[in-house]
Amino acid sequence: MTDRIGFIGLGIMGRPMARNLMKAGVPLTVWNRSRPGIDELAAEGASEGAGPADVASKSDIVITIVGDSPDVEEVALGPGGIVEGAHEALVHVDMTTMSPAVTRQIAERFGKAGVEMLDAPVSGGQQGAIDGTLSIMVGGKAEVLERCRPALAAMGRKITHCGPNGAGQTVKLCNQIAVSMINLGMCEALVFAAKNEIDPRVMIEAVSDGAARSWQMEKLAPRIVERDFAPGFKVAHQRKDLRLALEAAEAAGVELRGLALAHELFASLEAVGLGEEGTQALVKALERAAGVEVQ
Repeated sequence: MTDRIGFIGLGIMGRPMARNLMKAGVPLTVWNRSRPGIDELAAEGASEGAGPADVASKSDIVITIVGDSPDVEEVALGPGGIVEGAHEALVHVDMTTMSPAVTRQIAERFGKAGVEMLDAPVSGGQQGAIDGTLSIMVGGKAEVLERCRPALAAMGRKITHCGPNGAGQTVKLCNQIAVSMINLGMCEALVFAAKNEIDPRVMIEAVSDGAARSWQMEKLAPRIVERDFAPGFKVAHQRKDLRLALEAAEAAGVELRGLALAHELFASLEAVGLGEEGTQALVKALERAAGVEVQ
């Protein structure tokens, strides 16, 4: 891989993703809004950038994975943003889950500055980021994706071109809609079993090889039984993604009632201080209503 890579956003996902690029032998320049991520990656051989514009000026491809749409706008187009470090053949690959509409607006602004953009949100959580097995959903020009594919392949196992700018974000929101519904069904099954005095471990074993088999039933349900709510993906982040999906659905004139319920439940968890727990904590909202605890 000959392209110089910049990486902005060294949080729970960004840090291991950047490490996998370094393992692939990529010259990496990094920046983050706080020091811990920068210090860790610099100690492992990355160069430190002075800010987004500086990272862009030293890179052929700049990858970002930050919090939400306003964060991407600031890093990309704000004062000292990527656009101020623009140069010929620069590509911005944004891997944040954010608004498809805002993605298209940023891509249009970049186009006027001669910068190509891919929206490339990911699925697979922290463990997928660590293992380099993320699923990456890409919007943008096919030829730009092919140029960036070696870098993406260092971080993910499945890379899918979904269409033009914004399409990657739209497909990621489809993923989040499906994931939240499966998570809700799994949690309801556990609460129903517990309320009926069925050992939840027996229920998990009984249904895991049938039509109810899912990643959530296999990976998250046993953690709920053990009362392990450490995050692979946080409640606050899931709630944010579902809000984005609801906003996009409203703009498209689509009513998604199940999604609205899941968003309401995740919002209720965040309201009582559980936003930093893993998404399996969804069960706690159901336990309160049922007067039972799965264990």
